[in-house]
Amino acid sequence: MPVTSPALTAAYARLTEAFPQLTVTELAAADRLPDDRGWISAASLAEGGPGLDAFLAWDDAQVRRDHGRPARPDVTASFGLHRYAWPACLLITAPWFLLRRVPRYPVTHVAYDRTEGPMAFTVRPGPFACLPDDPAATHPDARVVPDEEALRAEVRHAIAEHMEPVLAAFGPRMRRRGRALWGMVTDEIVEGLWYVAELLGPPEQRRAERELELLLPGSTTPYVGSAAFRRLTGPNGEPLPTRDRASCCMFYTLEPEATCVTCPRTCDADRVAKLTGAAAG
Repeated sequence: MPVTSPALTAAYARLTEAFPQLTVTELAAADRLPDDRGWISAASLAEGGPGLDAFLAWDDAQVRRDHGRPARPDVTASFGLHRYAWPACLLITAPWFLLRRVPRYPVTHVAYDRTEGPMAFTVRPGPFACLPDDPAATHPDARVVPDEEALRAEVRHAIAEHMEPVLAAFGPRMRRRGRALWGMVTDEIVEGLWYVAELLGPPEQRRAERELELLLPGSTTPYVGSAAFRRLTGPNGEPLPTRDRASCCMFYTLEPEATCVTCPRTCDADRVAKLTGAAAG
């Protein structure tokens, strides 16, 4: 039966409260990850075989349904990786941002289901890093690190540990390698937490920007580039937050006029129009 871990549960509960489209269930160490219905383990994705084929078949069906035609296979794979990596990074960044605790999740400890209702993760908790003054520092799974920069290093290491084997499987199907793939992960880290922090309120959104700038200053391999936040000026002089993505999701190959607001293909004038239009809506 699922159990809760006092070290991480509060962070996942707050994440789901702010963003109900994502749920996280924690298992006991001896419990098996689910593998029925729409569930797929991260390890199965990383193997790059039938599990990944089935995972990407969902993206292919979605594209055909919504756009009336198939996408290029590499574009479908890009969509699939984005739809996994964006929430998967939150498994690590949300506890860090909300509790200053950083779990480690190798691919053997994570399963994912996006086929029925909200995006759902099941995870097997294990070691986590925390600061010396954290009440959880005496937890048997805790590993105490000396300061905030050491904790940020734990975030970077934990995400790289989880994503590296996943990227190795997706990369050949996307026709991307190394730098391009890690640029995509950089974007998923930043935009996932930034989005959730916005749901938590303006103070948390601003704090997330500061935290992410420190987490990804632009010199932390294997990640590519920095958090890259900046401000544009709206038609009434209002500041409009944006950022410059390190990668492109390839959605323009289906809808040439529908680029993302942070896409490197979107000029500042179009960004202002999109941001002010969204605010008015």
